[in-house]
Amino acid sequence: MENKGLLFIPDISGFTRFVNEIEIEHSRHIIQQLLELLINANQSDLEVSEVEGDAILFYKFGSPPDLALLYKQVERMFCEFHRYLVNYNHRKICQCKACVSAVDLTLKVISHYGEFTTYQVKNFSKLIGKDVIVAHQLLKNDIEQHEYWLVTDNLLRDEPPSGLAQWMTWDAATKQTETGDIPFHYTHLSELRNTLPPDPDPQTELNNKVKMISVSKEFDTDIKTLTYTVVHFEFRHLWQIGVKGIDEVEHFLPGVGSRHRHLLDNGKEAMMYTSSFSYNPEQSVVFSETDEKRHNAYYYTIERLTDRRARLTIDYYLPENFLRQWLFRLTEKEKMAARLRTSLERLEPVVMKMVLPLDF
Repeated sequence: MENKGLLFIPDISGFTRFVNEIEIEHSRHIIQQLLELLINANQSDLEVSEVEGDAILFYKFGSPPDLALLYKQVERMFCEFHRYLVNYNHRKICQCKACVSAVDLTLKVISHYGEFTTYQVKNFSKLIGKDVIVAHQLLKNDIEQHEYWLVTDNLLRDEPPSGLAQWMTWDAATKQTETGDIPFHYTHLSELRNTLPPDPDPQTELNNKVKMISVSKEFDTDIKTLTYTVVHFEFRHLWQIGVKGIDEVEHFLPGVGSRHRHLLDNGKEAMMYTSSFSYNPEQSVVFSETDEKRHNAYYYTIERLTDRRARLTIDYYLPENFLRQWLFRLTEKEKMAARLRTSLERLEPVVMKMVLPLDF
């Protein structure tokens, strides 16, 4: 049995179209996050042979696995995959095509049992054998949908198992190859998405807040360009007084509930949550950041005035606390309001030079 084992390939469907047609940098981040999620969802002691762009080749030497246990592995990967996409779609901030269409990606899983062995290339353990080729050939088939679990008949041994899930039905098919026909069964997994409970929204907004400052400026640009410039952190240091840069802490791409670190000119740091986002480019866009310790919050409201004119309003809030509000008005309000007004002035040349991505 030392040269026999399971070959297990989760494959992200829609990847080629996703990368070819849309913004490359964000699609790369999304695919990277999904591949890492699939590896972290491994609960069956599977070994990773290699990551193949849009798929992961897992393997495990030994006897054929119990199909019920193998299904639990498929179920976990599939559900974690779609839970992430649904939550990201609900909380995303970026409106480029990569981020908007990510929710349409899906997953298929190929399971095959056969003979193969490993060989070492520096620190990498590679697989070799006829059945490794078979497993990869099965990724290309005539199944119309792209959301399924495919199991070759030598792994099934008998008829497809019943009782794995009440909704599950199996179909049979054959893959024709140069070395012979490969019979397999497959079952669609789309029903699993209907069982996913929605994650609760992160409660990161500042409650019982009081507006302390409000500054506004109109810009000769469209609402989408102004929004793109304001909400993308990589541009913030170009215009906001006191900010040297912003780093993402927990996520490749920002979304509601994600944390980011403000690196300040005075050498200090401020940890902030992206606490809310609403997007209606026909009227207005609202984006907020709340201090991790709930000491303050900034709200950025971008309003559409005409096709080529928009207004940005920055509102600064403190928690409802009479003493703190009094001290702020006495010692900080005038200076902060001046910094925010200067920031809006500095934003104008940045916006006027901004080239909006074609897919935004």
